[in-house]
Amino acid sequence: MTRIVVETTVAAPLARVWHAYITPADIMQWNAASDDWHTTAAQVDLRDGGTFSSRMEAKDGSMGFDFAGTYTKVVPQKHIGYAFGDRTADVDFAETPGGVKVTVSFDAEKENPVDMQKGGWQAILSNFKKYVEGAEA
Repeated sequence: MTRIVVETTVAAPLARVWHAYITPADIMQWNAASDDWHTTAAQVDLRDGGTFSSRMEAKDGSMGFDFAGTYTKVVPQKHIGYAFGDRTADVDFAETPGGVKVTVSFDAEKENPVDMQKGGWQAILSNFKKYVEGAEA
């Protein structure tokens, strides 16, 4: 299975970056690939074996889907591993001189081209960066 990697560096303290990534109220603010989508609900049980879910919907109400899975490994402020369907993903947090580098790697799906998948996940991660850095101001 093809593995896709996206990353960004967020100019904010690690504790803030971590909190924004795992807190449902924050997730609902940044978890969208474009301005015409939004997350209307999010649940997080952040522990090994815990579950998560988020509901993503088009703002015009034309479509929506649930993204859900199970956490496989959680190392606070360092790593989140999870499984969703028959795929897995890893999120790593690393402090750098420029901020916190957030790297997401995930198994590609078969339905859509790799470039499209990478673009969508990168757009969400870019929204995360924009949200956290804006919240710092």
